[in-house]
Amino acid sequence: MLKTVLVDDEINALEALEWKLNRYIDDIQIIKCNSPIEAIDVIQKEKPDLVFLDIDMPEMDGFTMLQQLSNTNFDLIFTTAHDEFALKAIKVSAIDYLLKPVDKDELITAVAKVKESRKGSQLEDKLQFLFSNLNKTDKISVSADGKIYLVDRKEVIMLKSDKSYTTVFLTGDREILVTKTLKEVEKKFHYPEFFRVHNSFLINVNHVKEYLKSLGGELVMSNGMNASISRNKKSELLERLF
Repeated sequence: MLKTVLVDDEINALEALEWKLNRYIDDIQIIKCNSPIEAIDVIQKEKPDLVFLDIDMPEMDGFTMLQQLSNTNFDLIFTTAHDEFALKAIKVSAIDYLLKPVDKDELITAVAKVKESRKGSQLEDKLQFLFSNLNKTDKISVSADGKIYLVDRKEVIMLKSDKSYTTVFLTGDREILVTKTLKEVEKKFHYPEFFRVHNSFLINVNHVKEYLKSLGGELVMSNGMNASISRNKKSELLERLF
């Protein structure tokens, strides 16, 4: 019996994957989690053979969740709706992934590979390789104007929210206007140098030029723009800056 944990914040996607697994895979036991925080406890307790893990989730992304686990003695298959550059890092790390909506034949093939060769004991090494590759990725994909812009991380100064729009400010006085909220866009910026300082601002700490105490807490960025700092973010920000 293949004990399997499914982790996805989207209930419909979770139930669709469960249905396909029950229909096309023999000898499988399924545990569903629609919260990555809940999944951490479930995986530690249940010690599954296989985990299907969504990458983009609001509480924390799949990569962050994996870093919280002390037990990685299971096989892993990522599921995602986005065919992005991060998938290249997953592939070279010899970890499988499936694009949503999950194709039946691809699902059967992926599970068959797990059954044929249980590799859970090697997952920790694969994850270290994966995180190393992700951290070395210098490009971030930003979709706007019917195009996909590949921007260098070091050239991103800050992101500013304006209701349902987000502006990405780059070096050289360049801007990209994205028709998504900052909450949606910031999922692409899970790198150490980026920090959400305010509901309306996500900044690259390497582009901070000044910290203004007198205004209740504002940052002057390398392009001359100011970014407000939320009161509950101030302590953490100052630790990172100084």
